[in-house]
Amino acid sequence: MLETVHFISGLPRSGSTLLSALLRQNPRFHTDITGPLAPMCGAIHHRISGTGEFSVLFDDARCAQMLRGLFDSYYAHVPPGHVAFDTNRTWTSRAALLGKLYPKCRIICCVREIGWIIDSLERMRTKNPLKLSKLFEESVQDTLYKRVEGLMNSDTGLIGLAWCALREAWFSEAAHRLIVVPYDTLVRQPEKALKRIYQELGEPWFPHDFNNVRYEAPAYDNNLGMPGLHTVHPVVEPRERHAVIPPDLLTKYDKTHFWAHAELNSGGVLVV
Repeated sequence: MLETVHFISGLPRSGSTLLSALLRQNPRFHTDITGPLAPMCGAIHHRISGTGEFSVLFDDARCAQMLRGLFDSYYAHVPPGHVAFDTNRTWTSRAALLGKLYPKCRIICCVREIGWIIDSLERMRTKNPLKLSKLFEESVQDTLYKRVEGLMNSDTGLIGLAWCALREAWFSEAAHRLIVVPYDTLVRQPEKALKRIYQELGEPWFPHDFNNVRYEAPAYDNNLGMPGLHTVHPVVEPRERHAVIPPDLLTKYDKTHFWAHAELNSGGVLVV
């Protein structure tokens, strides 16, 4: 039975893979890139609760037991006393549910300004011009502006869906579960960021090596049509670069980083 689980969520291209690669250096921690548990929980939940035809067979206690059973099966390889970190950008839309399943869990949310997320994705796309990535619907592949429109769709877009889910959790009663990690903090002050995360999770500090970080997922990335999407540079450091997207797109989304505005943090969310 899985004893301790936390979650990694937030926005794409904002440091979640780097964070996972660092946490994996701790032999007690088990984490990876985005996994299937979030959609699996959603599918099972719909079947056994609400309007599902079998909902009459499940009270709250049995429903929670079934959903925790998914975690127990998926992380059956995790030894007792170890910690699992499950990654999916939609966990923030299920913050209340996670609190019921695992009352002590926290959700670590990696964030970054939207314009620079778009820029990062476009930069990756142009590195592989012969491949059409599954990150973009076929109908929006033709121009950058169409791609951005698809990415920012609040129902299906890679960025839009994650951004809306994060705002949902940020302004909810489950806001106290969030630990928000801005991308710039993680790459410029990785030790500071990790020490605060350890503190919040109540875990003893492990000395991480920020000059020898290794992670890649070639099979997953190739299947997406974006080779190198989850490859982590071995040295954690900021990499200054100019934008490859037009300045009007950076300007359009320069007010979307709500986590940077104290007056909007009514739930007292920890921003590392």
